[in-house]
Amino acid sequence: MQTEPDIQPTHLPDHPPILCIVGPTGAGKTHLAMALAKYAQSIGQTIELISMDSALVYRGLDIGSAKPSKLEQATVQHHLLDILEPTESYSAARFANDAKRLCEEIRARGNIPVVVGGTMLYWRAWAHGLSSLPPADPNIRARLDEQGKVIGWPAMHSELAKVDPVTAARLQPNDSQRVQRALEIYQITGKPMSELLADAPSADGREGSVIPGWINLVSLEPSDRSRLHQNLEKRFDEMLAGGLLEEVEALRKNPELHADLPAIRSVGYRQVWEYLSGDIDQTEMRYRALAATRQLGKRQLTWLRAIADRNTFDPFNPNELEAALGFCKQSLTRWL
Repeated sequence: MQTEPDIQPTHLPDHPPILCIVGPTGAGKTHLAMALAKYAQSIGQTIELISMDSALVYRGLDIGSAKPSKLEQATVQHHLLDILEPTESYSAARFANDAKRLCEEIRARGNIPVVVGGTMLYWRAWAHGLSSLPPADPNIRARLDEQGKVIGWPAMHSELAKVDPVTAARLQPNDSQRVQRALEIYQITGKPMSELLADAPSADGREGSVIPGWINLVSLEPSDRSRLHQNLEKRFDEMLAGGLLEEVEALRKNPELHADLPAIRSVGYRQVWEYLSGDIDQTEMRYRALAATRQLGKRQLTWLRAIADRNTFDPFNPNELEAALGFCKQSLTRWL
């Protein structure tokens, strides 16, 4: 059986720690990174951003993924944007290898790598490594898809809880993509995904619980959950006004794309796809998209709060946001 490659964390001690900016969706990670890039230019340094986001890798998924604007991309070099067609898939193992390679290449150019994003499984693979997880099995995946359509994903989630209660506890019952993947891994290996992940190397044996010395982690964690939800609602409405429906309609014209692809399952795209397919009305589409976005943010915060000694800042507090920028600036000075 073929497996994803083992990913082992590496560090070149003759270089300062790599800055990594994380946080839930809508926390302002890109804004902080762009402010840092402006500061770097003012002191004669150049940073290059490495995206740690599972949706931004896809071409054609721009509006709904909140991809950095063309101006932002022209101002600062971004990596791991638009590297795949939506028919393709990306993995945490591949991200870890890509991120490590890019860090080396950026340093070789005399520039400073900064990792920015909120896909926390990617963070774990890059920072701590991943155990060998099996690649997708099309036959098992198709069978699980069919079963999910018949009995519903909450029932599939209940099935997962019987064989992998640890993974089931951190997944939403309607999170079909992750529930399916966990069931698939169990059927392929006979072992729960949580057990395989627990076998991955980390400093104390717990999932992503410590920060390696070769990373400076800045975590933007909003204190006001209701304000964050209001911001996310406003952002989604702006996406709709900015052409999200038309963007997904253009994707639907590609006969190779379908609702079960990882790209189309991305938050927002999945719900708009369902609306354009006639499965739900626009009011329900908006409701489901916002609910999925809030669930995504909750999962991201759960990951972050399990990481000990992270440098946490509240982006809704002007003083803390300024402190976050100050911390990032200080991180850059180590490269002088």
